[in-house]
Amino acid sequence: MFSKVGQIMLYVNNQDESLAFWTEVAGFHIVDEVNLDEGMRWIEIAPTPNSQTSIILHDKEFVEQMSAGVNLGTPSLMFFTENLDQLYADLAGKHVTVGEIVEMPTGRVFNFADNEGNYFAVLERAK
Repeated sequence: MFSKVGQIMLYVNNQDESLAFWTEVAGFHIVDEVNLDEGMRWIEIAPTPNSQTSIILHDKEFVEQMSAGVNLGTPSLMFFTENLDQLYADLAGKHVTVGEIVEMPTGRVFNFADNEGNYFAVLERAK
C-alpha cells in the first residue's frame, strides 16, 4: 500500500538554470545534491527543508540517453499556498510569467511558468 508521494521527477534542459529559478525565484530549498561518476547529477529541492514531497531536477538529455522510452514530459503539478496574493505578487515582481487568478470551487488558483516555459499551478484552498 502507498503511504505518500515522496519525490517528483522534473526533467530539465539546464539543471543549473532550473536550480536558480526554483531556489532564487520560487524560494525552494536544496535538500540534497548528488553527483555520480557516470555523469549523472540530480538535485532534490522542496518548498521547505522538511517537506514530505520533493522535486528532483534531472538532466533531460542524460536521462534520455540512459533510459530510452522514459516519458520526459513535464508533470502537471499543483502547489498549495496559504497566501495566494503575496505569492502572486512576489513571482510577478520577479518577472515570472503568471496567469490570472481564477476562482474555482476548491479555492483561488493561478498558473506560472518556470525558466524553461513549463507551467505549474498554485492553489489557495477555500476556507
